[in-house]
Amino acid sequence: MTASELRIGVSELRRRPGNRMQLERSVPLGPLAISSSSIPEGEEVLLSVTMEALSDGVTLSGTVQVPWQGECRRCLEMTTGQVTVEVAEIFKERTEGELGDILPIANDSIDLGPTVHDAAILALPIAPLCRADCAGPIPELFPVITAETAGADPIDPRWASLGDLHFDSDPPE
Repeated sequence: MTASELRIGVSELRRRPGNRMQLERSVPLGPLAISSSSIPEGEEVLLSVTMEALSDGVTLSGTVQVPWQGECRRCLEMTTGQVTVEVAEIFKERTEGELGDILPIANDSIDLGPTVHDAAILALPIAPLCRADCAGPIPELFPVITAETAGADPIDPRWASLGDLHFDSDPPE
């Protein structure tokens, strides 16, 4: 993503409070990844927002659509998807000594890059699934063993005679 793709001039918007501007941009975000999912390189994130002028700043509200890929947490096959996340931010000109979570307006422009980056990385699934009913890797070959089914397996005949062995501390059967 280049710096100019998401730097938006707001001088015309800020002439009168209440002015609105619709913005739709499709930008490559580069390879971003978390534990088991990532935004594929070359894929673009779609930004669809409305900016509204305030008396002392600009509000931003809308959505970011993020394509992703990752390994399914159950079957470990590669899967893909798209997630939509809502964004809402306030941009104001910073005054000296002002602290807070308000994003800056600098030279009558705002930089949406950090907002889009943060929204995209936070929207990625931490443990993706290829489908809601994924049973994992071939259930017949890799059965799930629970406490109830653990005793159902037959005892290896080579070890069966150990079941007759009792120690003094064992209660008699």
